[in-house]
Amino acid sequence: MMEVIPMEEIEASARRLGIDLSSVDLDLIHLPPGDDFGIRSDDDDDLYQEDPLEFEAGYANVVVVDNLPVVPPEKFEKLEGVIRKIYSQMGTIKEGGLWMPVNPETQKTLGYCFVEYNTSQEAELAREKTSGYKLDKSHIFAVNLFDDFGKYMNVPDEWRAAEIKPYTPGENLQQWLTDEKARDQFVIRAGSNTEVFWNDPRKLVPELVHQRQYWTESFVQWSPFGTYLATVHRQGAAVWGGASTFNRLMRFAHPQVRLIDFSPGEKYLVTYSSHEPSNPRDTHRIVINIFDVRTGKLMRDFKGNADDFATCGNGGVSGISWPVFRWGGGKEDKYFARIGKNSISVFDTETFSLIDKKSMKVDNVMDFSWSPTDSILSLFVPEQGGGNQPAKVSLVQIPGKEELRQKNLFSVSDCKMYWQNNGEYLAVKVDRYTKTKKSTYTGFELFRIKERDIPIEVLELDNKNDKIVAFAWEPKGHRFAIIHGDGPRSDISFYSMRTTLHTGRVSKLTTLKAKQVNALYWSPAGCYIVLAGLKGFNGQLEFYNVDELETMATGEHFMATDIEWDPTGRYVATAVTSVHEMENGFHIWSFSGKLLYRISRDHFYQFLWRPRPPSLLTAEKEEEIAKNLKKYSKKYEVEDQDVSMQLNEQDRKKRKMLQDQWNEWVAKWKQLHEEERQLRIHLRDGVASDVEEEYEAKEVEVEEVLDVKEEVVGLDLDQE
Repeated sequence: MMEVIPMEEIEASARRLGIDLSSVDLDLIHLPPGDDFGIRSDDDDDLYQEDPLEFEAGYANVVVVDNLPVVPPEKFEKLEGVIRKIYSQMGTIKEGGLWMPVNPETQKTLGYCFVEYNTSQEAELAREKTSGYKLDKSHIFAVNLFDDFGKYMNVPDEWRAAEIKPYTPGENLQQWLTDEKARDQFVIRAGSNTEVFWNDPRKLVPELVHQRQYWTESFVQWSPFGTYLATVHRQGAAVWGGASTFNRLMRFAHPQVRLIDFSPGEKYLVTYSSHEPSNPRDTHRIVINIFDVRTGKLMRDFKGNADDFATCGNGGVSGISWPVFRWGGGKEDKYFARIGKNSISVFDTETFSLIDKKSMKVDNVMDFSWSPTDSILSLFVPEQGGGNQPAKVSLVQIPGKEELRQKNLFSVSDCKMYWQNNGEYLAVKVDRYTKTKKSTYTGFELFRIKERDIPIEVLELDNKNDKIVAFAWEPKGHRFAIIHGDGPRSDISFYSMRTTLHTGRVSKLTTLKAKQVNALYWSPAGCYIVLAGLKGFNGQLEFYNVDELETMATGEHFMATDIEWDPTGRYVATAVTSVHEMENGFHIWSFSGKLLYRISRDHFYQFLWRPRPPSLLTAEKEEEIAKNLKKYSKKYEVEDQDVSMQLNEQDRKKRKMLQDQWNEWVAKWKQLHEEERQLRIHLRDGVASDVEEEYEAKEVEVEEVLDVKEEVVGLDLDQE
């Protein structure tokens, strides 16, 4: 039997041998198949409490479909094709897994069939999604699992009251929002550790909430409202939550999962894996699962090769654009869609099937995106027919698939769409060819989504040949910022979709000239923005107030790779991840650009603020609080003053403690020096003074014979 060695002993052995465990890539360690050498996974006991194995002798993967048409032999093949088409959408039907019994006398079908899937989950999904399916007016499917027939036949004749179990309330997953100090949390990954902290700017140091070693095997991800923290493992994904313990709430089985994505309302979790083919000439096999987050139930899966999921969008893993499915319908999570060849496939989450049972046909569609708040799709179709058919951007209402607005575009090189997060505006960046086709220039088409007939404005920069470096909408606002220019120093222009006269025309607010910036980071509350120079600009930061059109502060986080605002817009985190070997760690800044504290961590991989759910306050209440902020702020000013006094007292005590330690150390060595005085006098041949200046240093040369060797050399007289 293998001996299990605790992690503490392994770490102690590594330190003794001078091995840095954080630099060891565990993914390169491969155990022999079927042998784990007694090393238990981070999944602990749950791995040893797996669900009972499903043997081939069971029928949990078989469904019985009743109320089918009774057809003669000549229509048998057609009916079988219809049934196969419907049920293959729910999963993979086994070879020979579709069987329709035939009446031996009439040779007609009996009106029902059996469908056998690879897994019981696929069979359960088929039962849920197709029971009640209307093939025509006379044939409405009745679908049951084969195993259910035995259960129904064994129903006892006597009724028994159900056993009522006492209610045990679960842990409040939103308890962290009730923090008396109104602090926010963040998670970091450094080395093999994952840690959750409170951001405590009053104390100028973060407060540890929870930490765990080897919590995830690749990355962590918060859900959109911050309810869950997701981790990724070889066996699948898991979500964790709670006030401070972060208990595991659910597991989602998906071997070799590589990517995950939450729906905007965090009701569903999408997992992705890519599997290498056995034949080198084949493409990777893709598996995408959609789970219900609360129940862990598999709602739908999609399987195919990489070509089936390849798009014309931004490349992701193995040529796949991630996320493959994009969510629409706002926080309701009503719809999700993916782009295909000449089509957009839109699914609803009530049935997890295609709307109207078919995809939207859109010839040569290149890209699409959802409104963040409404069930509206924006589509981009490039020019066709050698320029005879112009490019176009269309707005389509779902589920009716009604086209709300369309704009034709000419001489288009490229197009990118930017939704404002309230869904009020859509900006379309259009790169166009010049007449000579040798260069391009850029303009913007601005859609006012909430206004009647959705009016469109065209915006061109003062120098339309400027390269667009970055574009960003103000959250919850009407302004946007553009970085443009060709040299190492770019200009930043701010625009507003409103004017003082409310004429509905876009207007420029200001342009900042010659700035070393290449990224824009708006505060989630609007008004403030960080103008950042990352990568080649070595972490230059400028904190800008757009309301006052003035710079509040400038700073630098050398080699910064990531910038992220906290969800309230009060603090900004800048980080240097392990992309660089040096200066790893993060800095916390105030919204106005004051550096509050800095934390250094070796092998630093991730920094993520914990998101907050939408405010329950109405817009009117928020406006009232903003107007009376001074009244509310008095309480917190007193608290801040008390904390400041506590910090000063703590600093005073710390300085006194350090002074006392120093005095104690000096006294100890003075005593030792005095105890060794007689020994020093003896070594100096009776000279008592310890003052070095009273001694004269003399150099004495001493010659010492190290070795003497005699050798007899013979003399040859004949040679003379």
